[in-house]
Amino acid sequence: MEELLSRMVGYLHGMWRFRWWGLTFAWIVGIAGGFVIYSMPDRYESTARIFVDTQSVLRPLMSGLAVQPNINQQIAILSRTLITRPNVEKLITMADLDLEVRTPAEREALIAELTGGLEIVGTGRDNLFTLAYQDAHPERAQRIVQALVSLFVESGLVGKRQDSASARRFIDEQIAGYEQKLAEAENRLKDFRLRNMALLGDGGRDYVSQMNELSAQLGQAELELKETENSRDSLKRQLAGEDAVLLSQPENPAAVALPEIDGRIDALEKNLDGLLLRYTDDHPDVVGARRVIAQLEEQKQKEIEAMRKVDASAPWVPNANPVVQQMKISLADAEAMVASRQARVAEFGSRLARLRASAELLPKIEAEQTQLNRDYEVHKRNYELLVARRESANISVEMTTQGGITEFRVIDPPSLPNKPAAPNRVLLMPFAGLIGLAAGIALTFLLSQLRPAFDNVRSLREITGLPVLGAVSLVADPVRERRRRRGLLAFGGGVAGFVMTVVGMTAMVQLLQG
Repeated sequence: MEELLSRMVGYLHGMWRFRWWGLTFAWIVGIAGGFVIYSMPDRYESTARIFVDTQSVLRPLMSGLAVQPNINQQIAILSRTLITRPNVEKLITMADLDLEVRTPAEREALIAELTGGLEIVGTGRDNLFTLAYQDAHPERAQRIVQALVSLFVESGLVGKRQDSASARRFIDEQIAGYEQKLAEAENRLKDFRLRNMALLGDGGRDYVSQMNELSAQLGQAELELKETENSRDSLKRQLAGEDAVLLSQPENPAAVALPEIDGRIDALEKNLDGLLLRYTDDHPDVVGARRVIAQLEEQKQKEIEAMRKVDASAPWVPNANPVVQQMKISLADAEAMVASRQARVAEFGSRLARLRASAELLPKIEAEQTQLNRDYEVHKRNYELLVARRESANISVEMTTQGGITEFRVIDPPSLPNKPAAPNRVLLMPFAGLIGLAAGIALTFLLSQLRPAFDNVRSLREITGLPVLGAVSLVADPVRERRRRRGLLAFGGGVAGFVMTVVGMTAMVQLLQG
């Protein structure tokens, strides 16, 4: 630490020897800096403030129906990406700056100047943006800021419309693609069902259900066939004479049955019983019914007598019995029913055999059907989802068109400045004085290093590496002391004058700007 302090003291002694050089150079640099600052052209700043209202009443009302983009994030990105070359070129046209440009080089310089000078500053969560630009002409600065405000609002609205249109166009393309995929999947599923209709059935029954149903139908048909065969065999036994009572000649001719007349008599007797429950024996309806019954019985007796008179000497044969004739008719019907039931049993058996023969194809068919159904369901679900998204996008576009989502409000229109905003001479003047002092100090240090000297015995011994036998000191006299004091006063006065000059120039500039 002592060595470091000793070295610092040595540097200060060396710089002190060239203090007048440093002071003179500080004055030169300070005065030159003051003139440069004073001669800098004034620049006027025009500003405008825009508030972006993203808290719309429609947003919570349309939640779940319309797409809700992150408006705050979009506005923040817009504020950071608005100043681009295409937008700056559009701004030049909007502010009529292209009238001042004659060559491509001037146009490039103007674009570079605007790109570097335009400012968009946001306050963050409040969505309040300040647009500013500085120019040598206040009217020109105001026109540029006005064009920037229009460009900011237009870019926000056009960007949302472009995003919505692009989203709808993309969704429409996807819907068209999925419509084609869905139609192809439906056709594949239809062709598969047509090819495997026997195994798939009507769609509500699987292979096992069909097997069970066919087995039950076959069992029912076999049972009905057996019943019909039993009935047929019973009729055959009766006609073969196994039932003697049925085929013997009746003792009472009146017991011979005539189906047609007997049926009419039975019907009239039932009707007569009903009439007797309501009327007396003398009622005309009762008398009429009894008269008709008597006529039918008389007709029946005449027909029996006519049958006997045809061949009175011939023995009675079963074929002459109407009951036998009716039994033969029933037997023929039974034979036809047996044939029909046998055909049904054969058909059900054939179907069941075909299903059993196709049992080994069942796993493959089921796997293929599962795959087809899965593809169809996926395409259908995506298609319905895209259609719902398209409707949501349409609602969002309508909301944007009506201006219900985001509203740009110009809080402060572009101002026409009457005082220069730059350069800040009040701040630059002290800064120029500090630069002058720093330049003077740097010059004294440089000269002390170019023309070094030894101010003590120790530094001489350390640098030369030789022993120092002694040192001769300077004896100060009164004249030399007065001269040293006057030099110190003059140097202090020079430094104080420099500081006072900087302060005076700063005050003068502030007075002129105020």
